[in-house]
Amino acid sequence: MYVESRDGTGQLIMKFKVRILLLFLLLWFVLFPHSYGHSAEEKNSSAPPNPQKLALVKAIMCEGLKERVPYNQGVVFPLAAGRVYCYSEFDPVPKKTAIYHNWYYRGKLSTRVKLNLQPPRWATYSTINLEETDKGPWRVEITDQEGVVLGIVRFSITD
Repeated sequence: MYVESRDGTGQLIMKFKVRILLLFLLLWFVLFPHSYGHSAEEKNSSAPPNPQKLALVKAIMCEGLKERVPYNQGVVFPLAAGRVYCYSEFDPVPKKTAIYHNWYYRGKLSTRVKLNLQPPRWATYSTINLEETDKGPWRVEITDQEGVVLGIVRFSITD
């Protein structure tokens, strides 16, 4: 509806206001596309939301555990320590699953330990007893059930 003023310019003023309003709406839709709905791609997507993935949040070598807490963390351990621990912590653990601590001595697999995890988060460890022939470089590869490496911890045994 157009209203004319006494001087006959009402129609021009109204057209100007409509143009300003249309320009404002156009800018709004360009600058804020999320405010007026989802894209066709989002509406037609039938993919489920991404499930949480198993995540290794801590992997360390230590001389032992006190009340489930690692102590004497390190990368070099004396043979006199008698044993070393590989401690690993996971958060989140979306479902019951197993992981492996694969102990390598001088690049060759020495021991493979299967460890079970429970949701929602879990910490676990494996250990080896040290012998005179164990001096040298070691690594523990932490893998999931499919063999995907989640983390690697390197350490050495010395006199």
